[in-house]
Amino acid sequence: MSSEVAIRATHLGKAFPVYARPHHRLLQMLSPGPANRWYREFHALRDVSFEIPRGQTVGIVGRNGSGKSTLLQVLCGTLSGSAGEVEVHGRVAALLELGAGFSPEFTGRENVYLNATVLGLSRREVDERFDSIAAFADIGEFIEQPVKTYSSGMYVRLAFAVAIHVEPDILVVDEALAVGDEAFQRKCFARIEQIRQAGATVLFVSHSAGTVIELCDRALLLDGGELVADGAPKQVIGLYQKLLYAPAGRLAELREQARANPVAALAGQESARDAAPAAEAAADAGPEPWFDESLRPASTLAYAAQGASIEDPHLTTPDGRRVNVLVAGREYVYRYQVRFEQAAAGVRCGMMMRTVTGIEACGAVTSTPEQALPVVEAGARLAVAFRFRCLLAAGVYFLNAGVLARLGEGEAYLDRRIDVAMFRVLPDAGRLDTGLVGMDVVPALARALDEGVAS
Repeated sequence: MSSEVAIRATHLGKAFPVYARPHHRLLQMLSPGPANRWYREFHALRDVSFEIPRGQTVGIVGRNGSGKSTLLQVLCGTLSGSAGEVEVHGRVAALLELGAGFSPEFTGRENVYLNATVLGLSRREVDERFDSIAAFADIGEFIEQPVKTYSSGMYVRLAFAVAIHVEPDILVVDEALAVGDEAFQRKCFARIEQIRQAGATVLFVSHSAGTVIELCDRALLLDGGELVADGAPKQVIGLYQKLLYAPAGRLAELREQARANPVAALAGQESARDAAPAAEAAADAGPEPWFDESLRPASTLAYAAQGASIEDPHLTTPDGRRVNVLVAGREYVYRYQVRFEQAAAGVRCGMMMRTVTGIEACGAVTSTPEQALPVVEAGARLAVAFRFRCLLAAGVYFLNAGVLARLGEGEAYLDRRIDVAMFRVLPDAGRLDTGLVGMDVVPALARALDEGVAS
């Protein structure tokens, strides 16, 4: 990676006029000047400064409305900043609004030449690359049809194919890969990886934490138009997720903590002095699990109780500290209590972890029916604990809890709670498992000798 600077932003700001009424625009045109202001200013960017060396891949994350897209447009030159300076060195290919320059009446072929020319290629260069562009887009004979007849997927394929064949020094991607089918997205990522390996600088905006950690060397966190954090992707993603799920009343406090000391904000510390030991530990052991009070399910469902009640379901570390933002690969305990209002026989308890879409990721029970507790007296309390090692993929999960007993000739729930608690698993860039739940696989790879060939 070269130390030469590809992009430099110095105290960059961008403000937009916001008019309370439509006719105020006309009044402003007729009476310009600071003394006659008919609008208020919305600051999409405030005092943003950073440098990106040539060849670095940088992820830009932030909540909706944080200024990410505005920043990219200023860097690409489609918007001008209101304050500060921007330096960009090299040819830029921007995947911002794919196909924004296409003419609906022109054929795909004609739009390739038009769009590629706008992006800086000469007619000869487009001639040389046209076959490769058409092959990447893979829309067949539709390349000779007007693009107004294209499906949205075909439109995106052609626009992306043109943009990535510019051979840029700087590639800017703004959630453009969230479109298209899975096969096309994979092909796009492979092409971006080729551009990275060729030494290009890549700016990548995404809401996918795993994608940013996997692709990027560095990450920037924007919030409220300000640069809140700049550092290692795993740490910045942790701060982003904490802001994303923070209560509205604590946003300003968390933002200032993140700007003053990212390690303290991530660990939930309240002062830089308290965070000093945490900073040393984080450098060696990575992020720590913490409790995010905003992670509260809104979809909780309780079955009709039959003589028992589940209370206080929550996750802890093995030493008893409450958490709901988990670091993959570590051990945790799911705990709750059961209060019995009536005596019960054949008692056992269970748990289940489900994804946002309701898929049952994993679960467990305290015993088989044959090994259940013979009798639990009325007024008794049971402390239930399921100790586990978190092998789940990054994402948000919901917890169920249930208590079973023998009623008549079979089993029935005395109490059951659906989505009674929720937790988040942080992304792990070193994860080798590729599914929803890991299997603690130990892979091996060695060169195999051909049969009959002496070693």
